[in-house]
Amino acid sequence: MIVVSGPEILVNFTDDPTDADQLAEVAAATFPLACPPDLSADDVAHFIAATLSGQHFRRYLSEPDHHVLKATDSASGAIVGYALLIDSEPDDTEVLAAIPERPLTMVSKLYVLPGFHGGAVSAALMSAALAHAAEQGSARIWLGVNEQNRRAQRFYEKMGFTIVGRKSFVVGGKRCSDYVLARTPPPTSDLH
Repeated sequence: MIVVSGPEILVNFTDDPTDADQLAEVAAATFPLACPPDLSADDVAHFIAATLSGQHFRRYLSEPDHHVLKATDSASGAIVGYALLIDSEPDDTEVLAAIPERPLTMVSKLYVLPGFHGGAVSAALMSAALAHAAEQGSARIWLGVNEQNRRAQRFYEKMGFTIVGRKSFVVGGKRCSDYVLARTPPPTSDLH
């Protein structure tokens, strides 16, 4: 568990299905903020319904290669951010070409509510993700980020990620262009 001060935020893994609906609410509030401006509201809503519902999060929480980190405001108990990590072989040929090392951990999602942007919550979630990848023995940890999302790109660069390729990402009916970013996890000796 990682504790972030002011307000106190706790970051830890969850597999509790009772967290699913609250995680879905955070996902629905934050995913649109990462989308390129030319995406329609219908495309965004379709994506949220198709992949970020409470039902989907209950499945993510139960799958053995999926790991959900949550950032919780200790005062209110509200989830204010989350990350979804996947320890498996990518099925995307563009990612396979961009990252030859194995095994891999993917940061499938990392989102924080707007009121917590610019603080330490995102960094705490990513630090926990990096520690997880190191503990799993992953050679690389990777993610995709929309080419137009400069704010997220700056954050990931600050966390040690570099652009290693490109991939397509479909939201609703629109194909978007993403950068593939990757880095080597820290040595496990640096985690303790």
